[in-house]
Amino acid sequence: MNLPEQIHFQRYQLQPLGEVMALEQVLTRIGALAADEVLIKVAAASLNYRDLIILRNVGKGSVAGQIPLSDAAGTVVAAGESVSEWPIGARVATGFFSTWQTGKYQPQHHLAGALGSAQTAGVLAQYIVAKANAIVEVPAHLSLQQAATLPCAAVTAWQALFDRGQLAEGETVLIQGTGGVALFALQLAVAQGARVIITSSSDEKLAKARALGAWQTINYRKQPDWDQAVLELTAGTGADQILELGGPDTFSRSISAVAGGGHIHQIGVLSGFAPSPNLLPLQLQNATIHGTLVGSLAHFKALNHFISQHKIEPVIDCSFSFNQAQAAFDYLASAQHFGKIIINFEL
Repeated sequence: MNLPEQIHFQRYQLQPLGEVMALEQVLTRIGALAADEVLIKVAAASLNYRDLIILRNVGKGSVAGQIPLSDAAGTVVAAGESVSEWPIGARVATGFFSTWQTGKYQPQHHLAGALGSAQTAGVLAQYIVAKANAIVEVPAHLSLQQAATLPCAAVTAWQALFDRGQLAEGETVLIQGTGGVALFALQLAVAQGARVIITSSSDEKLAKARALGAWQTINYRKQPDWDQAVLELTAGTGADQILELGGPDTFSRSISAVAGGGHIHQIGVLSGFAPSPNLLPLQLQNATIHGTLVGSLAHFKALNHFISQHKIEPVIDCSFSFNQAQAAFDYLASAQHFGKIIINFEL
């Protein structure tokens, strides 16, 4: 085991601040690696809406003292004695679920055990330790900063569209918003030859979405009955696949806009956690709702193959330095971003 000696490094941990959590930067030291572990020097991490929920302590969980964030990419700098698949210098990214390798989602892969949760340390640290079978090689054409955006948002979009939905060329995909999952879904669907409709309240963001290949765009502030707009755009057919990212405020309209035999992928909770839609229209359309919770390491590897094949590059809104982590969270909370927000450790 080639373990760097006496490396001290900075990490962030969560500490209670009234009813919410605060970020605290602390100095720590690298410990011994287990035989099946690798040490990664982190180059960048990215933020997801889940991270903001944890910081706000919405679930009132016991995350105090835990390292936040799930998404990171970096370079292997040391490996345990039984690790043979990762040479020193390998460029890797973290898997969201360290235990979900392949196959169907199982109870042991609970969200509470994902990176950056109450049970499992996250990645907002200059060095992290990971199981050798819980990381993936990043696409060669991407920088580590770009690769850091993939583990949650891109894998979620991939599992929804390609695993659960079996997206085919020529299908119509409706995507809500212009956040990380939404834009990865747009890029993946366009590469597959699908027609993509994007909704947003910002004409500026919709223009950017069209530049990325969106077929049609809808400003839901100007067209609050956007489900009817989708039906009009599709000659009454509806969307074959819908990425439902809004939550209770949008779910009923998603059901109205889905095509016969179509798929609604329930992913986001931007407007809350308790939808109560009328499900009869869903039945009458013979459509399916999928609960989509990121994905496995196998999903991640399949995604990376597709990204490499089509030379897809993630959309990054802005980068913050390691010392600006709180500012990155604040910007995420503002909902002004188009694409991913990253923390670049090399700034």
